[in-house]
Amino acid sequence: MDTPDARQLIEQLGLAPLPQEGGWYRETYRSTTTCPTPRGERSLATAIYYLLTPDTFSAWHRLPGDELYHAYAGDPVELFTIDSDGSLQRTLLGTRIDRDERPQHLVAGGLWQASRLVTGGSVALLGTTMSPGFDFADYEHGERADLFAHYPSHVSLIGELTRS
Repeated sequence: MDTPDARQLIEQLGLAPLPQEGGWYRETYRSTTTCPTPRGERSLATAIYYLLTPDTFSAWHRLPGDELYHAYAGDPVELFTIDSDGSLQRTLLGTRIDRDERPQHLVAGGLWQASRLVTGGSVALLGTTMSPGFDFADYEHGERADLFAHYPSHVSLIGELTRS
């Protein structure tokens, strides 16, 4: 499959810049059914398109609910997570299963996560599904200094995937 053009995808899918986190997105589904959470009522589930280009990345952040990633088109994406004991995991999201890319990957609620295109990539179109659904009030942005202090063994990667 040919690599899609980022500008064309942004226009055709009606994507907009994602505040704080980075990248481009559009919500495509929000359940009208709600469920109680410790943070209040939330939609039962939500889904988005998410696009990365060489000049964007998903900055370190965490969410309380599970987030399921889906790879649709374009180049592979490195998805990083840090768990509560400080262990770093790298998952390669993509559609080329024969190259150890995963077309789906679950990030459990509460994990720090960040992502970027692989070196040399030009665009990646992903999607995510969350349950309970996403709410901007639940988004916790990773502050560089705080993450450096908590995870000193990952300072280089944290520096690359945070904004000063």
